[in-house]
Amino acid sequence: MEMMTISEVSRAFNVTPRMLRYYEKIGILRSTRVGQYAYRVYDEEALRRLKCIIILRKLRIPLREAAAFFNDPERMRLAEIFQNNIDEIEGEITALSTIRDVLRAILSRLKNGMDAVPKLEQLCDADVLEVIGPLTPSKFRLKEVRSMESTGNASENVSKANETLDRLKDVRIIMLPPFTVASYHFIGENPEETAGNAVDRFVREGRLYELKPDARMFGFNHPNPSPERQHHGYEVWVTIPDDMEVPSPLVKKRFNGGMYAAHTITFPDFHEWELLCRWVEESDRFEANYSDEGEEIMHGCLEEHLNWVYSSHMGWPEKGIDGLIDLLLPVRFK
Repeated sequence: MEMMTISEVSRAFNVTPRMLRYYEKIGILRSTRVGQYAYRVYDEEALRRLKCIIILRKLRIPLREAAAFFNDPERMRLAEIFQNNIDEIEGEITALSTIRDVLRAILSRLKNGMDAVPKLEQLCDADVLEVIGPLTPSKFRLKEVRSMESTGNASENVSKANETLDRLKDVRIIMLPPFTVASYHFIGENPEETAGNAVDRFVREGRLYELKPDARMFGFNHPNPSPERQHHGYEVWVTIPDDMEVPSPLVKKRFNGGMYAAHTITFPDFHEWELLCRWVEESDRFEANYSDEGEEIMHGCLEEHLNWVYSSHMGWPEKGIDGLIDLLLPVRFK
């Protein structure tokens, strides 16, 4: 039976080791340790299941519902999941179609109008207001999907749809100020969890939130996963008062700040790093400002776990208040 290590699976399926470990944690994927292997390996059954998980994710099925395919495979339950997602998508398509029709109507009036300067009243006609009144901006999570030809390869059509949906439109440009951090760095099995747990203990035992209520937590691969190494590493920073001393094995460091392109994800959607990189590459105002240390420190990119220090202080679940994470990519003006 074919066995693949976590690094091999990560490369073959374009899924991060962190995502693979999360799939195991929630019970939809299973690895094993056998014979000469001192680390995770995946058998053929696990690889088949991973393929199914990837397909479900590409079809926008949430992980909690995807789990039902493996843990509660009852036909009516699965049909209900698909129907609920179809209903949600159709509602969003209807809303987007309404916006498109209103924009076309306004555009037509602008083209056919006699005035050289458009008037705001054209946006406030009673018939326009009647159509768009029930709509709210929060309903439009999806970008408009290009129509797909009825003929052609289904997988190619899905890929085109995903490409359209995945173009980010919520990227912010932020400035991180200089700050002092307590750092913990670990290379080995489950580096994110190990480093995060060490900093969590420091936050609680040192009552950091009481000393610095605006403390923030950042992390990054150090070094990145690579075929040449068995394990990758992860480094966690938590901001501290400048005059605060930190206990070993944590290390006190100074961060110089900088400009970043920021995109918020919900844990564990770290695959959206690729989308943020694409946004920067296509920007006409900004370009990447990667660190000279390259892959050793994830090119200078950061992951900020929002509200994490407060959640740690309160002893809340590991994902904190809402599991939101800012992906931060260093940029500069062109």
